[in-house]
Amino acid sequence: MLVDAHCHLTGSYLADDQVEATLSRARTHGVTGFIAVGTDLEDSRVVLALTTRLPDIQASLGVHPHEAKTWSPEVEAELGKLLADSAVRFVGETGLDWHYDLSPRAEQEAAFRAQIRLAKAIRKPLMIHTRSAPEATLRILEEEGADAVRGIIHCFSEDRAFAQRALDLGFYLSFSGIATFRKAEAVRDVAAWAPADRILVETDAPFLAPVPYRGKPNEPGFVRFTAEAVAELRGIPSVKLAELTTRNLEALCGWAPSS
Repeated sequence: MLVDAHCHLTGSYLADDQVEATLSRARTHGVTGFIAVGTDLEDSRVVLALTTRLPDIQASLGVHPHEAKTWSPEVEAELGKLLADSAVRFVGETGLDWHYDLSPRAEQEAAFRAQIRLAKAIRKPLMIHTRSAPEATLRILEEEGADAVRGIIHCFSEDRAFAQRALDLGFYLSFSGIATFRKAEAVRDVAAWAPADRILVETDAPFLAPVPYRGKPNEPGFVRFTAEAVAELRGIPSVKLAELTTRNLEALCGWAPSS
């Protein structure tokens, strides 16, 4: 039994009438739970609506750093209302993206800090996006006291030094299809080394499809291949990797899917 700890099932990523068929395919791979992620206020509303229709979906709602330019007191207030729903397990995806810089960096930081504070106010863990901003991401998490709620470093793509600081804050490391890429040596090293009780697996669908589907649109069912790769790196059976990552997610956010 596997859980995809981070996937996109809404907006331009996947048409509403394709969601159930996509999840049905995932179930044939043994994937029985899905954390669907909202990237702005409207997307978050759509994600939350999915959870009422499909109980094996739970939500992570927030404003992605790409959309940080949309942040305002009104957005914060409306997001806060959505986050109160019991199907919402995480706040985010929030963080910093200094690779694309689709929102000004100052606005990314402001939205990031505000969402950490929201998470602390409602006692829900964070879903963190970080790209090309490792030191700033960790510094803000430390300054804002994010260890009070912990969370997920989603699509982990850094090294052991970053991982250790995140672990020290109580965060979990979620491995995507990157862990199946032979040249991603730093990520694979962390996937093999990280504490067993702090690892998760995800797709980030429709992005970053794992081998053997690399270069094609990703689907939640393909988390199976990432799980198998991480299990091989750690020298354990894939069924054990599935069990421990599902147990880890439950320990972090209080939810595990029914079989």
